[in-house]
Amino acid sequence: MTHNRRDMLGLTAAAVAATAIPAAAQEAKPLYGLIGQMLASPGKRDELVGYLKEATGAMPGCLSYVVALDTANPDAIWITEVWDSHESHAASLKLPAVRAAIGKARPIIAGFPQHFETVPVAGV
Repeated sequence: MTHNRRDMLGLTAAAVAATAIPAAAQEAKPLYGLIGQMLASPGKRDELVGYLKEATGAMPGCLSYVVALDTANPDAIWITEVWDSHESHAASLKLPAVRAAIGKARPIIAGFPQHFETVPVAGV
């Protein structure tokens, strides 16, 4: 059996199209983001940052977790998070390392004055 070039190109194009359809048909699930300001008890910001660093290891679904110092307030930090889903974020709060860090940090957290949920759409 022989195939001419036109038949082969047609079969190749059909195969490529068939593999692309499922990917195109799937809707991308939106990401889940959080941006929040956290206040440490006076003079305890570095200690609080240390506890947060302890908990930022393996968190399934976490695409980005950034702890930053607030330049205007010596007791404040900003936490910016990007997750593959709201469910992954909720599950992370049950991880032993995260629960341990929360337990250590809770006594020196003075408040959460600003908190925003976001839907990340672009970034590095």
